Amino acid sequence: MAVGVPENEVFAAADAVLARGERPTVERVRLELGRGSPARVGGLLDQWWMRLAVRLNGETRLPTLPGEVSQAFVAVWQQAIHLAQGVAEQALAEQRQVLAAEHERVAAVEDQARQDAAQFRQQATEARDGRHAAETRLADLELLLAQRQTQIEDLHQQREDLSRERGEAQQQSQTLQQELQALRLKAEQERLVQESYVRAVEDRAHREVDHAREESKATINKFKTVERQVEQLQRRLESTQNELSQSRQLAAAQQARAATLEQQLTEVNKTVGAKRSPSTRKPKLKSDP
Repeated sequence: MAVGVPENEVFAAADAVLARGERPTVERVRLELGRGSPARVGGLLDQWWMRLAVRLNGETRLPTLPGEVSQAFVAVWQQAIHLAQGVAEQALAEQRQVLAAEHERVAAVEDQARQDAAQFRQQATEARDGRHAAETRLADLELLLAQRQTQIEDLHQQREDLSRERGEAQQQSQTLQQELQALRLKAEQERLVQESYVRAVEDRAHREVDHAREESKATINKFKTVERQVEQLQRRLESTQNELSQSRQLAAAQQARAATLEQQLTEVNKTVGAKRSPSTRKPKLKSDP
């Protein structure tokens, strides 16, 4: 609705309503004007009623009229003033009712606005708290993800180290096997040489019994020396076999450790994948054996 209607237009509209023989009210004056807010028209209508009383009182002084006419006219105007005052009082009562209803409506609107504002402030506070909690949770998840990524990288590095150690152990085992094979070949050659030597000695013994008797002591000593060498070679062979067995056990242990680390790495990858889903519970990462 339009506001700020000039008072002269409101007064003219009230005069027009009164001239038709109707009581000027807020709704009738607004209907006559075709615009204006109830509060604006009501306030100016109060002023119009007060000015109407002044105007009527001014019309009682008519010195140029004859006495009887003047008295009759004054009586008529006094009756009009009385009626106008009654109409004015009724209009004021209606205006007060309108203003009271408008005041109640404004109060209700203000109360609803205060309630809405309080609700909006509560919602804003809850939204800020929720956002803060979400940001804190996100920071914790990012930190946890970084820790899991660091653990994954460490496990990758451990797996690479174990793979390298396993390769070195395999290379060492192959080297020991080659050395063992070489020792076996050497022992076999020495055994063949010994057998050939023994057969040669036996042949010479039949032909040179006397000479063999003289040299038997030296031959026995030499044979004992050869036996000691064979025993030494046998002990070295056994030691080499023990080292080879230990190397095989070490390689098997390293392979088992590598398999365990690969299984842990698989579990860590599953844990990280599950952490990225909001509905998945966070599993604990197994410690390194």
